Amino acid sequence: MSTPSPLTVDTSAGRPPAPEHTQARRPYAFLVVNAAAIGALTFIASALLDRPVADPEGSFLGPSWVRLPVLCAAAIVLDLLPRALWHGRLHPGRTAAAVRDRVRTHWTRARLQLVVVGISGFYVVYVAYRNLKSLLPLVRDDKFDAELRLLDRVLLLGNDPATLLQDLLGTGATAHVLSAVYLAYIPLVAILVTVWLVWSSNIGYGWWFVTAQGIAWTLGTVSYYLLPTLGPGLMYPWLTSDLTPNATSDLMDSLVYSRQGFLWGEGDYQGVAGFASLHTAIALLWALMARHTVRSRLVQRIFWVNFALTVVATLYFGWHHVSDDVAGALIAWVAFWLGARVTGHRLSRRGRQRSAGTPRTPESVSSASRSAAASSS
Repeated sequence: MSTPSPLTVDTSAGRPPAPEHTQARRPYAFLVVNAAAIGALTFIASALLDRPVADPEGSFLGPSWVRLPVLCAAAIVLDLLPRALWHGRLHPGRTAAAVRDRVRTHWTRARLQLVVVGISGFYVVYVAYRNLKSLLPLVRDDKFDAELRLLDRVLLLGNDPATLLQDLLGTGATAHVLSAVYLAYIPLVAILVTVWLVWSSNIGYGWWFVTAQGIAWTLGTVSYYLLPTLGPGLMYPWLTSDLTPNATSDLMDSLVYSRQGFLWGEGDYQGVAGFASLHTAIALLWALMARHTVRSRLVQRIFWVNFALTVVATLYFGWHHVSDDVAGALIAWVAFWLGARVTGHRLSRRGRQRSAGTPRTPESVSSASRSAAASSS
């Protein structure tokens, strides 16, 4: 009897639309090129603007160069330890045999390549994104918040999204609930990359996920420079002045202080940019990837609920205008589709299909064989 992985990829038929797999000889190629390009741009921009390349902190596990390897190592332990304990029953010989079997069937060369290249590529893209975002006010000092707020008020019949939602939902307990959702995004960015890379039983889905993530962060960086904004809560602070004190409001205050230090003090980093909403983009991308690569309907629904609540939170706390969220959703769809294309997946309305070019781990192949035998009996 085998213990399940925390994330199980659905390789069965029956849920349209489904990815149709084609040969992808180098599924890592787009991620590597993307990481190299945005990484080089970061060093060039930092040198021209005489600013250091920073590795901004933003997680309960510290800076990125510590966070991602730690999460990867922790995921490997979480993958091996339950199986060792389950099969070994504390017997040293059986425990060692269980670990060797898992390493042989799951931690293949293809898996190790996915984990090492995937995490390294994601790390470069994410840190480059944070640095280029930080440099934005040094490159463009114009802002389009007034125009986007006018659009908000036209769409909502004279209302601002933040105050409208606060009137509808209240400013007490709701603020704490939405704050928890909004802040959970920060550690989930790294955690979910690790989950998809380590536990996707279909290696191709891991490449799809991490490549799409890199595309989304890159497109988000481009959107910041195309239409610079601060966001309604920073530009018009009275819109959120009635909220009960909460962790998300504290985060907004800290970003204001760091921006001021970056522009007029000795700070090396600032993290303010409004258009487009990367919270919306990444949350929607998670939901889309779960819809197409995760078997559990419950997990899929959780990601869709998280996406909906995240959109509400971005407006409720004044982080974003409505147009920011629309642009974020567009980024997610582009990243999802393009990530599928460049890693050898084709979205179709047919049932799930797979070609010989799509790599799986040996355990997923044996699992599929058992499922086929069961269905034919």
